[in-house]
Amino acid sequence: MRTRNSGVERRLLTMLERLLEIPAEELHSSLDRACELVLVALGADKVDAMLHDPATDTLEVMGISNTALGMKQRAIGLDRQPIANGGKAAAVYESGQPYLTGHADRESGELPGIVDAMGVRSHACVPLESGGLRRGVLDAQSRTSEFFSEVDLDFLVAVSRWVGAIVRRAELVEQTAASAEARGRRAAADDLITILAHDLRNYLAPLGSRVDLLRRRAVRDGRPDDVRDADAARTAITRLSRAIADLLDVARLHQGIFSLATEAIDLVSLAHESAAALATREVDVRVESPPELVINADPERLRQALDNLVGNAVKHSPRPGTVHIQIATERDREGEWATIDVVDRGPGIPDELVPRLFERFTPGPGSNALGLGLYLAREVARAHRGEVTAASTTGHGARFRLTLPLES
Repeated sequence: MRTRNSGVERRLLTMLERLLEIPAEELHSSLDRACELVLVALGADKVDAMLHDPATDTLEVMGISNTALGMKQRAIGLDRQPIANGGKAAAVYESGQPYLTGHADRESGELPGIVDAMGVRSHACVPLESGGLRRGVLDAQSRTSEFFSEVDLDFLVAVSRWVGAIVRRAELVEQTAASAEARGRRAAADDLITILAHDLRNYLAPLGSRVDLLRRRAVRDGRPDDVRDADAARTAITRLSRAIADLLDVARLHQGIFSLATEAIDLVSLAHESAAALATREVDVRVESPPELVINADPERLRQALDNLVGNAVKHSPRPGTVHIQIATERDREGEWATIDVVDRGPGIPDELVPRLFERFTPGPGSNALGLGLYLAREVARAHRGEVTAASTTGHGARFRLTLPLES
């Protein structure tokens, strides 16, 4: 195998400096440039960087030198190499051990396409690590026998560390760009939703007045069916009004203008009001509490939070069923707290939903709601220096706890 003189070694060090100069950009283009630099330094016929795709258990070429051999590799489909198919690149990825040969045609275990279709004779391959994990391989090939030396292999090992850093940097850039794009889309959506919510509220007020007028006429003229229909329409308008209020509160939260008007209120009375308003013929809502528990809070905001928690529990309760509102106090090192537990016996919280449970626009399975209730309940609690938490066992219901500080 060939050896390299000191001039070549200096050229390799220069190439390493050029690797560091590759700008942070899209992953494929960054790795393409890195592979071109390694190709020039080694004088190889092809250099590629292959990353492992866990979803398909396949090594996929993410960066490749622009050479005839590189184009042929893509043409015959060897730019994707399933681990199950074997081959030296797969073996290096799985073992983490570098590989070097000057006679690939005499080696067992190589992919036939590499040797026969591409005519590769010399092959140097090393693991590629990024972020402390083995991510793939850095692969150099030549059609000339005995082309790479042990020095080349050592060099490739050293270069792979820098290429791994390029992978990490490019992925971070892509993630940052995707996150910024998502934030931009969310900001635009928030603005649009706020505008629509204001417009809907303006349209809804006269609509509600007209329904109330129709109901009064129906009562006056003795038309019970029309009274019933008007009541149903008023209920639908009230629900829509609440949804619009939730949307506007989300906007206020993100604009920093969500305010509280606190006063002394009785949590027990508030809980009984929510229970009476949200219970249905099929789902009973029961309050278990001391006779009275007074705290300083914004009654409208707290009613909004509690209604969202109780409404969520009623929605997910079995039919017939019962939702329990349990009020108590507890003390810890940070002080004394009022706790309101809302407990249902529904299917529980799906595991995949738990990480996003309190995010905006995260409706539960089968729900056609906006997915704002739990988010707003938590934000209202936090505005009161409290918190909302959830606990659930699949198939055995859920427990949401609203915790609020008690004044000393």
